[in-house]
Parts: sequence; structure tokens; C-alpha cells
Amino acid sequence: MCRHLAFIGAIVVVLTNFFDPFLQQVVVYKNRSVASANAPEIVKSQLYAARSDEGLPLPSVVDLSMKSGIYNGVFDIKDNADASVSHTCSTGDCSWTNFLSLAICSRCVNITSYVEKRCTDGKCDLLYIPNGPMLSGLGGQINCSVSNYSSELQGIEPSVLRFTSLLSKKVSDPNHAFAAECSMFYCIGKYAASVTGGIVKQSLLSSWRNDSARLNTKSDLILHPPASFTNGCAQAGPFRITHLAAVALNGFMSETFTGSGGINHSGSAFTSDVMQALYDTSNLTRRIENLATSMTNSIRGQGDNVSEPAYGIAWTSETYVHVRWGWFAFPATLILLASCFLLGVVLETSYRDVLVWKSSNLALLFHGRSLDLSNQGGKPVNKLSTMTSSATNISVKLVESEADGWKLDQEDG
Repeated sequence: MCRHLAFIGAIVVVLTNFFDPFLQQVVVYKNRSVASANAPEIVKSQLYAARSDEGLPLPSVVDLSMKSGIYNGVFDIKDNADASVSHTCSTGDCSWTNFLSLAICSRCVNITSYVEKRCTDGKCDLLYIPNGPMLSGLGGQINCSVSNYSSELQGIEPSVLRFTSLLSKKVSDPNHAFAAECSMFYCIGKYAASVTGGIVKQSLLSSWRNDSARLNTKSDLILHPPASFTNGCAQAGPFRITHLAAVALNGFMSETFTGSGGINHSGSAFTSDVMQALYDTSNLTRRIENLATSMTNSIRGQGDNVSEPAYGIAWTSETYVHVRWGWFAFPATLILLASCFLLGVVLETSYRDVLVWKSSNLALLFHGRSLDLSNQGGKPVNKLSTMTSSATNISVKLVESEADGWKLDQEDG
């Protein structure tokens, strides 16, 4: 038994060298995201009514903020209008639940199949769409006009704009042409938005439109999205576009997106910068979608008295203490092993009647070779308590002899 205890004790002593490294790995400091008290905001709208910078209504006039949104959307060569939406996020890391807002949506279809070619005097350099735009002669050209051709767009009420673009970018090939018809209309958009690293990201999840709400000069456009679309979103309607603002915007857009231009070996000329922007874009559908987003941002940024911003959650970093219980297995095992060793020593010494002297110096004095005090008055002095009591009546001194050198000697008395 003693050998087994000695073996266990040796193992405990060796393993204690690894106790601290394992114990240090039990507790670590980590970071986590927690909600900040400052709720972030992102604009949304239930109303579009043209207003001046002073907040006054502008009858039959497109306000400058909307004109800015139109030009920004058309001239944005990166097609990144989503990054311009007005918002606040104090921590640079925010998120919003899905929310609804009045918006402008778009849809474009390829109608190149409608293009016809006309030959005159042996020259086949006239491309046109019946009752629509045409291209004549060589050179890269574009021609846009208000239209109503594609059957795919017949079911969509063009409450903002519907136009056709016919273009050819191959200067030396009069047969090359591309035609598209685009419709822009008021809709209700369901959005998801977030801010990461200070950069806002917004996406249109889905949209709803009411094609029965016709544009006219006497009554406002009212949009009531169904419950199946709103799906629990706050401020689910109604959404309203004043008839004066709607008519003014439709007229301005029809004028702006009617024009032509071209480029050839001698130079270039366009009726407007918008025509040049549409000619230069490599993806007309994407550019019109960007235009719709930019116009939507203008509507949402008006700050009408009807709509509240969408409130989200601002996330901030927090440091916390994390306990990795797996690393505690070794220290716990070592403590258990040491406890077993201690219990074994206690049982073994009790079984063998080993005297409990601990580290007392009295045991050495009472049982030493040079000074034997183990019998006092004919009684053995083995217990530590007896040694302590007897030591109060014993005097010893350190003496030197020629035979034994220095040693302790008991004084008489």
C-alpha cells in the first residue's frame, strides 16, 4: 500500500508542473455584439408631394430634390444609388427589420424584334420602330421617345414614365440595332437594410403595385397594399401620391427622356446629357433600375409629416469572460488525484498507528541520539501534545566536548 501511495504522490508532483498552463487556458476574454441604446434610423415614406426647400407645396412643378435624384440616377456610372439612402448609424454596425416605403419601380423589356429596316436608293441605312423612334445613316446613334409597344408592359400603369430607346453603337454597321421599352411606376417596396463598417447596404426584397390606380389630374394616387404583402410590417399604409406631383413628374420625365443623338468619325452631338448617358451605358435595364432607386431615395428623404423613419438596432462590441470548461479537466483531475493521495496517507498512517508529529522540532529533540528525552518520569513521551507540555519544564544548553564536539545537554534541575 505504501508503495502505491508513493507512486501516486510522485505522479501528483510531476503533474503539478502543468497545472498553471492548463489553468490559464480556462478563462479567456472575447468580444460580442450587443445592442446599443441609440437606435439607428433609415428614411421611408408614405407620401410624395412636391415641395420647395421651405416646405411649401409646388403645384405642377417637380421639386429640385427629385430632379437631383433623377440626374444622379442617370449619371451614376457605377449604378450604386442604394449607397446614397439617408440613414443614421452611430456605431457603424446596424441592422433593420424589413420595412415598407413608397417607391418607384421599373421594368424594361427587349423589343429589338420590333425594329424594321427601310431601303432607299439601294441604301438600307434606316432603322425604325413603327410609329416610334428611328435611326438614319451610319454612326452610333440613339433615339428615345414616349411609347406604348410591348405587350409585356400593357398590364403596368406607367404612372411615372414609359419610353422606348432605339440605339446602335456600331459606327460602320447600319444593320446593328438594340431596342428596349421601359416603364416606371409608383409601387410599395419591401426593403432590407444594414450598415457594416460604416457602409450602408440596401436591397429591394419585393414590390407591389396597383395598376387600377390611374394617373389623372384631379385625384391623388392611393395605394393600399394587401396584408399578404405587408406581412406585419409597421406603417402598412395607405400610401399616397398627390395628383399635382404625379402629373408634374410624369410631364418632366416624358420631356427628359425624349431626344436623340449620336457619334461618328467627325464628332458627337446629343440633344441632352441624359441621351448621352443612356447611349454610353452598357446595361440600360440596370441604369433605369438605378434611376428608380435614386428617385425613391428622393421621395423617402422628403421628410413628410406622415412617415416616421424605420428604427433598427445599432450593434456595439462588448468584452466578456468566457470559461472553457474543457481546459479545466486536467486541473480538476489533478486536484482529485491529490485528494485521493491525501486520503490514502491519512488512512495508511491511521492503520499503522503512525504518530502525528508533523513538522515539530520537539520530536527531534525528544528522540535524538545525543539528547534522549523520550522518557520523563518513567513515562514515554511520544505524542506531540505531551512533548509540548514536558518541554516547559526542561532546560537544555549547547556545550562542546573534546569527544563529541558541540551537542545539546540537559541541565539539571
